Amino acid sequence: MSAPPLDHRPPAGVPRQTGETGLRKELGFWSLTGVAFGGMIGSGWLFGAYYAAQGAGPAALFSWPLAGGALILVGMVLVQLGATRPQAGGMVRWPMQAGGPVVGAVISWGVLLAVTSALAAESSAIVQYAERYIPGVYDHGALTAKGTLVAVVLLGALVLLNWFGVALFAKVNLLLTVVKTAVPLLTITALLLSGFHTGNIEAGGGWAPYGWPAMLSVVATAGIIYSMNGFGAAVELSGEARDPRRDLPRAVIMSITLVVVLYMLLQLVFLLAVPEGRLGDGWQGVNLSSPYGQLALALDLGWLATVIYADAVISPAGAVSVFVASGARETYATARNGVLPRSVAVIHGPSGVPRRAMLGNFVISVLFLVPFRGWQDLITVVGVLSLLGYSACAVAAGTFRASDGVVHATWTLPGLRWIAPASFVVSTGLIHWAGWDHLRIALPMAASGVLIFAVRHRLRPGLGRELALGAWLLGYLAALYLVSWAGSFGGSGWLAAPWDSVAAAAMGLAVYYWGVRSGGAYQASQAGSVKRSHEAETDAAGGGAEGTSPKGTSPGGESPEAPGTSPEAAG
Repeated sequence: MSAPPLDHRPPAGVPRQTGETGLRKELGFWSLTGVAFGGMIGSGWLFGAYYAAQGAGPAALFSWPLAGGALILVGMVLVQLGATRPQAGGMVRWPMQAGGPVVGAVISWGVLLAVTSALAAESSAIVQYAERYIPGVYDHGALTAKGTLVAVVLLGALVLLNWFGVALFAKVNLLLTVVKTAVPLLTITALLLSGFHTGNIEAGGGWAPYGWPAMLSVVATAGIIYSMNGFGAAVELSGEARDPRRDLPRAVIMSITLVVVLYMLLQLVFLLAVPEGRLGDGWQGVNLSSPYGQLALALDLGWLATVIYADAVISPAGAVSVFVASGARETYATARNGVLPRSVAVIHGPSGVPRRAMLGNFVISVLFLVPFRGWQDLITVVGVLSLLGYSACAVAAGTFRASDGVVHATWTLPGLRWIAPASFVVSTGLIHWAGWDHLRIALPMAASGVLIFAVRHRLRPGLGRELALGAWLLGYLAALYLVSWAGSFGGSGWLAAPWDSVAAAAMGLAVYYWGVRSGGAYQASQAGSVKRSHEAETDAAGGGAEGTSPKGTSPGGESPEAPGTSPEAAG
């Protein structure tokens, strides 16, 4: 007996995927650039250089361009997808459209966790700096109960800012971006003019006091990837861009390039501004709860410290505002992928905002603040989960390139044939460098998405075959786990450096082509299902049946998306 055909209907609890009904195309080049750049200038500038120097010493200066080059590759893949398939929450919908519902479930869940923990991390950063003015909110490296309450109130206020529509959010965000960019530039200038200590390099143990591998490790563990991760927000809002093919590539490239230059300058001035007396125990002995603010005070720059402490609220608040907007679209897409209930995949008609998804993110972010009360506790997990999403998008780009052929290739990024696998391999390396202590927590968190999907759709016909098509991603998570355990980045050391990184890269390349091949099989099965559905609809139309309008709206003026043609079919 032959196996039953795959059921290509949307999973139970998910509306049929359509165009972005209710979302408004109001974002131009400058708005997209402001969203991307603004998302990268948050708490990262306040803490990134400090934790990077602690982990790698002066070698951290080279970690920023390394991360920037990697994210340029990742960004080009996302640009290809966002420009040709613009849709809200694309980073969780493209993997599903390319590889099937199991891939979509794992990535959706991982990105949802990344977004909500990022919101918690940014609010935690605000409170950590605010301890100077609000005593009792931060103690012994973590938020107190009072500090957690303050963080919750801040999150609620920023959710309110995004509540009334993307146009208001874009205008406020552009203004915040201008302000919060000016303060880091002012800090760089003031610290350089106040004098600096060139002897810090030798006093701290030379350029690489903890070895050059530490330069790789801090890319993930010190918040470098986290700091630069916000460029993806512009891609997530591509469904609301007026001309994504023209504006999105320029916005992403410009924002990443500018932010790498800014962060390298911040790293340099931090390395040279630390008083030599603090380096008696090396860079790991430097202990600052509010790094740039305390440095300014140590250099008798009280006015600069005042500005920095004020910006410590503005910069993370601006980043939270970006994450609230983009994260709501990702959670909305997660519901459409079948991981969350259908009721979450609703657009509020008057504002064009997925309000229920936004509220859901707020609740999960509050829950993250309870066990993870410090900035550094959160940022590595956020970075790893985000990189998993980037990896899946690289496979999606390769799958669409292979399956679309010349039929739908209205615009193709030059070099996509090698950029997509290179992006996957680079993302794999960055994940591996995060280290065993972090991956043993983050990878199982992401893998739990498939369990949620299997439980929700356990009676779905063809579920076993869908799990088989998504096996490449589960195999990828298992291989990452194994290589990390055996490797030199906090693992057992069975695979010494650099062979553990070589093994991770080779594994990543093999998994990429496995994923593209599985995606091709899914696309072929989708094409057959769509053809049969089209023939059935044609027969019904021939019998005099007319298309029907949506059945109505839900309470409160919110309406689920109207039925229509699935983007999987169009892909």
